[in-house]
Order: sequence, then C-alpha cells, then structure tokens
Amino acid sequence: MPISKFIHVGEIFIGVKPTHISTVLGSCVAVCLYDPVEQVGGMNHYLVPLWNENGLQSPKYGNISIPRLIESMVNVGCHKGNIVAKVFGGANVIDVSQEEMMIGRKNILIAKELLREHGIKITAQDVGGTQGRRIMMQSDTGKVLLKYTGTD
Repeated sequence: MPISKFIHVGEIFIGVKPTHISTVLGSCVAVCLYDPVEQVGGMNHYLVPLWNENGLQSPKYGNISIPRLIESMVNVGCHKGNIVAKVFGGANVIDVSQEEMMIGRKNILIAKELLREHGIKITAQDVGGTQGRRIMMQSDTGKVLLKYTGTD
C-alpha cells in the first residue's frame, strides 16, 4: 500500500518509494515530474512565479521551486533526460481583469518556460480556467488524478 503525502504551498516532495502525493491548487501551480526508467515521481506547489530577491529563496516562488524539484529528482538517481512533466493549476479563481493581477497565468508561463529551458517535455497539463483543482500523483507510475474543486 503506497504511503500518502499532502504538500502545501512552498513544498517539494520526491516519492522514491511508491507514494500518493496530493495537493489543492487555485492560482498556484504544481509541476509533477516523473522518470519512467527509475519509476520515481515528484511534485512541487508554488504560489507566485518569481522571487523578487527580497528575503529567502523560498520554493513558494516558481523560479526557485522548479529548478529545486528537478535537482531533487536528479539527486535521488533520476536522469534529467528521462524526466517528463505534467503541469496543473494557475486558475483565475478571483475575478480580476488587470494583467498584473493575473498570478495564475504568470505561474503557468514560468513553469512552461523553465521546463523548456531544462529540456523537460510537458506530456499533460490542465491549467488556467476559473476552478481550483485537487490532484493526486502516484509517484511510481507518474499517473495523476484530477478533480475540480467545488464539484462532487
């Protein structure tokens, strides 16, 4: 029976042993990485796209969290060339029309940009929209189950 791990904003988790990794997303984004050769998966959950260089380099920032997630996968024996990604979240959950307030959209863009820079292919995504998401990744298969929040 796989263990379960719920991750919060600013957390990264690598499931070296079979683990059900889950989180809940609104405008936040989770990147799920999977190495099919090693059968290891990992997930992050970040709040805003860019660290503004004030304070600590926290993984609550996408440009800190995504490279740390990739590095963590490599540190447990995964090969960067085998890793694939799935991206979730980035909803516009509050009604805003001003471009600078669209954090969800910016969170999605930073994920796509950094994964492309690292040569990691996105094999699936469910991003944007207006509904939050609950996701659960099986670390040993890379399979991700998704449920929209506010639905039964």
